Amino acid sequence: MSDELKSYSTTDGSLPRRIRKKLSSILAEGGIVALPTETVYGLAVRADSKAALEKLRELKNRPAELPLTWHIGQRDAIGSVELPNSVARLAEAYWPGPLTLVLKATDERPELGSADGWFGARLPAHTGTAEFLGSLSFPVVMTSANLSGESPSRTADAIRSAFGDALDFIVDDGPSRIGEASTVLRIGPGAFEVLRESLLDLNDLRRCAGLRIAFTCTGNTCRSPLAEALTKLRLATALGVDAESIGQFGFEVGSMGVFAGPGAPAAEHGVTIMKERGFDLSRHSARLATEELVSHHDRIYGLTESHVEALQSMLPPKQRRRVELLDPEGYGVPDPIGGSLAQYEECARVIDEAIERRIAEWV
Repeated sequence: MSDELKSYSTTDGSLPRRIRKKLSSILAEGGIVALPTETVYGLAVRADSKAALEKLRELKNRPAELPLTWHIGQRDAIGSVELPNSVARLAEAYWPGPLTLVLKATDERPELGSADGWFGARLPAHTGTAEFLGSLSFPVVMTSANLSGESPSRTADAIRSAFGDALDFIVDDGPSRIGEASTVLRIGPGAFEVLRESLLDLNDLRRCAGLRIAFTCTGNTCRSPLAEALTKLRLATALGVDAESIGQFGFEVGSMGVFAGPGAPAAEHGVTIMKERGFDLSRHSARLATEELVSHHDRIYGLTESHVEALQSMLPPKQRRRVELLDPEGYGVPDPIGGSLAQYEECARVIDEAIERRIAEWV
């Protein structure tokens, strides 16, 4: 850079217009700058410049197969990438903040520093850095300001010690507020795993990403057990796992009946139908819908309007919107109790079609 100014110190995290303009110019030209976040300092480059990405990896001695993290200044900036609802729930709860999400790319995204079809994304809680990132007309990736394998830099002095004059600019905001790298969570088809442990608990992340879903009919022996089983199979397919593993993504699926006899088994025809689909319904045990059980779930679906009304009567007015009719088009599911196998097959078909229309809301 021809300008001798290569650093700026701030006492409140804010960046004046002239500094933001200089940083933007450096990044636009393919340079590397060090920026503070609430966790640790990061090295930033323009994400849509192959040369800048290679320069950053070479400087850090970072393996090319490791994805870099796209840093954004506002939550809706990630709108250019289609997010599953489970990811959107995590972003709503933890951004801005110390959570990096490693996501499956819907297509090749070299401009986001992707590797092996995955890319990282994060919205930092450092106001000055977030506002600067939000003002840019091009995407930016950041990685912790340290040589690969070394401890992340928590101060600007540590960055200078590690990289000398190799950086084009350093924003010095004193010691990092948290001083610990963000939690890194990979979430996508077949994957819900913490790649780097830090401040956030895995069980809390699961609880936020998933949903507790329940289905309700009259006796909890015919329709709602079928809905529970079919939903588990649909979720398993969408998540890329088997039905027993959907809990890894924070999903819990159950059923109940407004007049259930606790412990009653599923209807024999229902067991037969689900066995043909590879699901064992023989272990089902009916549960009576109670205020406590209904309140436990995030989404509760009645198989008919009368079930919806019965469930809503158990909840305070502000919580009643969690209860809906399963079919979003407003149709109830007829009770096949005492009917033939063919009638149960038709019931399962109607329920599965309604679930198919709902699945995009859940995953």
